[in-house]
Amino acid sequence: MPIKTGAEYIQSLKGRKMKVYLFGELVQEPVDHPMIRPSINAVAETYDLAASESELASVKSSISGLQVNRFLHIAESAEDLVNQNKMQRKLGQLTGTCFQRCVGMDALNSLYSVTYEIDEKHKTNYHKRLVEFIKMIQTENFVIGGAMTDPKGDRSKAPHEQEDPDVFLRVVEKNDKGIVVRGAKAHQTGCINSHWIIFMPTMRLQENDVDYAVVGAIPADAPGITYIYGRQSCDTRSMEGGDLDAGNSKFAGQEAMIIFDDVFVPWEYVFMNGEYEFASMLVERFTCYHRRSYVCKTGLGDVLIGASAAISDYNGIPNVSHIRDKLVEMTHLNETIYAAGIASSYQAHRTKSGNWLNDDMLANVCKHNVTRFPYEIGRLAQDIAGGLMVTLPSEKDLRNPETGPILRKYLRGRKGVDVEDRMRILRLIENMTLGRNAVGYLTESMHGAGSPQAQRIQIARQMQLEYKKQLAKNLANVKDDTPSSPEMSDYFQRVFKTSSKN
Repeated sequence: MPIKTGAEYIQSLKGRKMKVYLFGELVQEPVDHPMIRPSINAVAETYDLAASESELASVKSSISGLQVNRFLHIAESAEDLVNQNKMQRKLGQLTGTCFQRCVGMDALNSLYSVTYEIDEKHKTNYHKRLVEFIKMIQTENFVIGGAMTDPKGDRSKAPHEQEDPDVFLRVVEKNDKGIVVRGAKAHQTGCINSHWIIFMPTMRLQENDVDYAVVGAIPADAPGITYIYGRQSCDTRSMEGGDLDAGNSKFAGQEAMIIFDDVFVPWEYVFMNGEYEFASMLVERFTCYHRRSYVCKTGLGDVLIGASAAISDYNGIPNVSHIRDKLVEMTHLNETIYAAGIASSYQAHRTKSGNWLNDDMLANVCKHNVTRFPYEIGRLAQDIAGGLMVTLPSEKDLRNPETGPILRKYLRGRKGVDVEDRMRILRLIENMTLGRNAVGYLTESMHGAGSPQAQRIQIARQMQLEYKKQLAKNLANVKDDTPSSPEMSDYFQRVFKTSSKN
């Protein structure tokens, strides 16, 4: 039976034979571990949202003919991409953290068009395999993890030049049944909470990197897979008991390193095998989708702005002019992120395969904003919260019969506000700007889907300075001997075409 609710999803993860290490020890049942469970709860929300708000978080698929979770849908229109963004913001509001499914969604959509074009050139059948895989996961309503980032080793060298060839995932054996891969993937969001993992190249490849040009899908508990769980700031607070000091005790993100120790992949789940010249296309299309997906951070921003407004109210200063001005600035920055992301979706175009790809320039602008604005929103939140955010005594001190009454006396704010409520909001701000969920709101915003320079490179490629110079010269009636501007770029043609339709 397909998974329908968050509770059913959590149940589906139990009893798997997964090799997960945390704090140097093998975890017997990840679902029950107090440090892992909040990240599972965040994924469960993606199921419950699809059940409660089906128009937002589910859609009928032309591939399977089923009403499917939007995270498993292949975008069939610009509207589909816009609704992805709306769903992502809503889930950020509901969880206050990374809900871990955007990578899989963006991997499926990028592979859908790239496999089609590989087949077109090489007469392979990757696209048909992928469509059958999508039918299966849509029918079962599985969570898909996308694994792209390799450890990389010496960044100045290509994969085939590395001293240790395993620092990039590669094919080490082929036979009539499938392939065997070896290597690792780092910073893998939600991988332990996924049912299947899709692994992909992480960069442009050369002809000598043919063994690294591989894409495939494996069950998350496949033989040969080991997970080493990543630490997060303040993560052990979830193991202390109580729910105040964690700041957000129910929801959290998850990252881990995946080790592929000669993992077998049947041919039916292999979607690229040696077509190195398509690695760059896959990476660029994936990052185009994924950089736009960072509108999810505006949902987290909504939570942090709300927490900042709440603490100013609890402190008795909600209408002080500089507080109001800071809240306005936070909102302005947050909506600027959202505007670029959703505009990228609205400016989408149809690929050869029939699915839709959002605008690349605006996707990179969106993600570049995300590398900066959440940090400023976080700074302003800390400014409004005050120093008590990081000097609060613990929940155990609040519960202690001797120290509790003292804290309730001296930590009072505005009349009528419970001291515990004030502490909870302060802990939430700490959680999102310094603690566990600062991973998803700040550092992930900096480095996820490519660090800032990666976006600047893409923006530079699409600036179209010659075209813009010619616009200025035409209006200024400048006549010089420099070569005339090339024809308008595909990017501007798409923009103007879309604008004229609207």
